[in-house]
Amino acid sequence: MLVLGAGFGGLELSTRLSEELDADVDVTLIDQADAFVFGFSKLDVMFGKRTPESVRLRYEDITTPQVRFRQETITAIYPKARRVVTDLDRYDADVLVVALGADYDLAATPGLAEAGNEFYTVAGAEVLSELIPSFQTGTAIVGVCGAPFKCPPAPSEAALLLDEHLRGRGVRDDVRIQVVMPFGVPVPPSPDTSAAILAAFAERGIEFLPDHVVASLDAATNEAVLDDGNRLHYELFLGIPVHRAPTVVETSGMTEGGWVPVDPGTLATRFPGVYAVGDVTSVGTPKAGMFAEGAARVVADQLIARIRGAVEPPGYDGKGACYIEFGGDEVARVDVDFVWTPGQPTGTFVSPSMATAAEKAAFASTRRARWFGG
Repeated sequence: MLVLGAGFGGLELSTRLSEELDADVDVTLIDQADAFVFGFSKLDVMFGKRTPESVRLRYEDITTPQVRFRQETITAIYPKARRVVTDLDRYDADVLVVALGADYDLAATPGLAEAGNEFYTVAGAEVLSELIPSFQTGTAIVGVCGAPFKCPPAPSEAALLLDEHLRGRGVRDDVRIQVVMPFGVPVPPSPDTSAAILAAFAERGIEFLPDHVVASLDAATNEAVLDDGNRLHYELFLGIPVHRAPTVVETSGMTEGGWVPVDPGTLATRFPGVYAVGDVTSVGTPKAGMFAEGAARVVADQLIARIRGAVEPPGYDGKGACYIEFGGDEVARVDVDFVWTPGQPTGTFVSPSMATAAEKAAFASTRRARWFGG
């Protein structure tokens, strides 16, 4: 078994196979990074609540039996042969699972790298952690540069936490906060969630600019240029970059329309013995960790049933959840079902509270212990 990518999907799949099959499975897990980071930890880094080093869970600490981690850069994928070439080795697999996530394409938004900042990488969040404490007047724009993008609530969270940070420093009255998003509402599958976020925006004086993306940044004028040509002046730009499948996946011939198509129930690709889970796919669920984790469990269950000669298990149910920081140490949750009513996903909102904040902390703690043994 060869698993490419050690994010939510790759870690959960590897762990579950090891738990259930023990010596009957041999898993090689490959990732070019040396550590895993929960996506929501980048907000903690951006606002100075945690250091970049403290949010890193090093892959060298993985102690899961039957799982060998290799820190290598994947240079080629041959799905028909289930063969993978890295900068250090070559692998041939009985089963290949692609869980490489989505990459960020800063160059797709002219001026973003030169005239703005992004907070979707640890490095980008760290840069902003040094800029935000000195920001005290003018306009801050939280701008989405393309869709789809990971963790749809994240732009709203960034705006709410920036508002809280500025109020704590006593400079909020001198700052305008705007959120540019490609959706008509913050979280389209859940009207109640969107209403709660918009109510929080209205209460805190945050402007929501729906149905637009930031097409470019003008470094000469400090303006964000929207997709309709309108220009917004800013002093601080917090961007969500355009997302794309990793280049090595694109060149493998696995993608259609930019992402890897899979059977929505089994997560199988059109190549026998090759599966794909998480953000790299076009399965139709949000690009978020909990959905990748759920998809990985489905693939694991199918492989376990096949090895044991058992009845094929139920397919992917498209269910998952996202936690949403509202500030004041309160966290909300939205539970989303993308399969029950095809084409019409539904979402249930759990109001912000300290109890849900504790639940979010427990969520991270259990995954940390499950995947890294502590």
